[in-house]
Formats: sequence, C-alpha cells, structure tokens
Amino acid sequence: MSKARNIYGGKDPREIAAYTVVEAARYVRIPPQTLRSWVAGHSRTWESVRPAFQALITAPEYGPIRLSFNNIVEAYTLRALRTKHGVSIIAARQAMDVAERACNAKRLLLSPELHAGGGELFLGQYGELVNLTRAGQIAIKHILMDHLARIERDELHIPVRLYPGDSHTIVLDARLAFGRPVIARRGISTATIVDRVNAGETEEEIAKDYGLDCQEVKDALVYEQAA
Repeated sequence: MSKARNIYGGKDPREIAAYTVVEAARYVRIPPQTLRSWVAGHSRTWESVRPAFQALITAPEYGPIRLSFNNIVEAYTLRALRTKHGVSIIAARQAMDVAERACNAKRLLLSPELHAGGGELFLGQYGELVNLTRAGQIAIKHILMDHLARIERDELHIPVRLYPGDSHTIVLDARLAFGRPVIARRGISTATIVDRVNAGETEEEIAKDYGLDCQEVKDALVYEQAA
C-alpha cells in the first residue's frame, strides 16, 4: 500500500472521502435514502412516526456526506443482512453494540471478527431481540458468509477489494479508478463500457479493443444496468 499512500498524500485510500451517497448507494444497490439514514441516523421528533436510531456507518465527511471505500464495504455487508433477512436497523444497531463491546471491534462490519466470535454474538443478540429461531440465525449466517466471501482482504485482514455483483467479474478497489467499479481482470471502467455501447459500438468490438471476453462486457453492462 506504500505507493498508493504516497499518491493519496500519506492517507489510506480506503478511508478517503470519495463517493457521494447517490454513487455509493448505486454501487451496492440500495436506495440513497436508506444509505443516508445508515450514515446519518435518525432523530425522533414529535411529528415523526419513525423511531430514532444511531448511525451504523461513520463517514469521513459530513455536510455534505461523502463516503469512503470502507463505508461501501460496511454498507454492502449491512445490505446482506437487511435485504436478505429483513434485519431491523434498530435491532442491528443494538446487536452490533453488544458484539463490538465483547470483541473490542469498533467497526464490526469491517472487522474479521464478523467471521468469528463477533458474528456469532451479533446473530445471537439479534435473535434474542427479535425472537429469531435458531434455524433463522443459521440461515442469516449462511447469507452473511456468502456476502463476506465477496470481500477480499489483505494480510492484515483489512478489506481491499469488493466484488459487488453476482460474479467476480466486477470489482471495487480504492486503488483502482478512484474506487469506481471496473472489470477485475483488466481494470476497465464499467462506465466506459456502457458509454461505448450507447455510442453504437458492439460488445464484440469493445471486447477486442480491451482484450476482454464478451462475457466480461456483458457482466459490466448487467452490473451498470442493475446498479
């Protein structure tokens, strides 16, 4: 990471404010208003019917909010729980607090502890909060592990790459293309692929120009369309 840190003024590129809420939400396929609430939290007011809850993700910049690569990894992990098993945000916050206190992991959604003791504590605490059966907890664990397998970590077990799509064709890496989605094998921006198709070029022409397989071009188009 030394060269990358020099480029970014000595800072870890994974922690630099690089994405708007709208961009980050599109990359992990959640509504922008949902991601905003995860980052900003929500205060209960007298006219509000929504309960108050603390933010689950801490951004490096607020006013306006700008997110880091690590924030995208956190949002992606939380999305796995939220969309696949309807995890309540309030219950998730409380379960995270318990797991983080017990494991001393300040950012459980990034931590390797989520694979081990922290994950077990999270699921156990969440199960108690919502009266989830053991079978339900096991199901959530399998869902979570499947999503965590798409997060590549370095020798220190810190996330370095995220594969947000249904395959490992597309990757987000803070050190490549300023953290925007690219085709993993060649580093070609998915947005570039879309632009060229919209300009009238064929998938075969684009694949030949960049040394890609046609399937990689198709995967980039599918990801951008779904994002």
